[in-house]
Amino acid sequence: MNEISHRFTEKFYNWVVTFGPRLLVSLLILFLGQWAIGLIVKWFGNFLKKRKLNETIKPFIVNLLKAVLQVLLIFSAMQILGIKMTLFAALIGAFGVAAGLALSGTLQNFTSGILIILLKPFRVGDNIKTQGEEGTVTSIKLFYTNIVTYNNTTLIVPNSKLSNEVIFNLTLKKERRMDVLLKFNSEVDFQEVKRIFLNAVNDYKNILKIPASRIGIKEIEAGTYTVVLNVWLNAHGFEDSKMEINEILLKQLKSLNSTNKV
Repeated sequence: MNEISHRFTEKFYNWVVTFGPRLLVSLLILFLGQWAIGLIVKWFGNFLKKRKLNETIKPFIVNLLKAVLQVLLIFSAMQILGIKMTLFAALIGAFGVAAGLALSGTLQNFTSGILIILLKPFRVGDNIKTQGEEGTVTSIKLFYTNIVTYNNTTLIVPNSKLSNEVIFNLTLKKERRMDVLLKFNSEVDFQEVKRIFLNAVNDYKNILKIPASRIGIKEIEAGTYTVVLNVWLNAHGFEDSKMEINEILLKQLKSLNSTNKV
């Protein structure tokens, strides 16, 4: 019994002599590393704050940096302990492949969200047209974008759809042009039609003076001609202004002989 106890004590002593310093160094590195990571993450967060980075992406970047640093710290401590990394590398590689296959669509949405936030093809508050719908962007997340349509329904669009397809940003420019085309019988005096259109333009105060409005004949066909009116409006509130102008035009056109209009 004494011999067994002596052998155990000897092996334990040898293990302490061999691995004890490594274990102490590893624990010290973990302690100091966590302290250093806290300082680095805090400095990086303040740096991003000064750069006025988008609030949606800032927490993700900070947390990603923290996770990467902690993984590197753990691997460094394991290396000092003498633990072979071959098995861990194989497991991580296999997990990465499996996760990549399972989350390919999600990762694509995430990447697209990062690009949208950084490149800013549209911003919160912009009116855009996508997926056959028009509406106002209310929020841009890392994986999807919320759009409230004009009939007050929420459209949730995966970011990959917004980054890979055509998007009409209706408010990127401050002004939008409204085009009105009306066809008249050739017997209707164009000057009278022009006068009515000008009255409609002058009656509506929200029409911009610059660029100037235009009225002209777009097409001439057998027995008819088409008049076009181009007016410029503020991009925000465009649909409301369009309906109001159409109402004014309808009232003005009643002065024409309805039998002569087509």
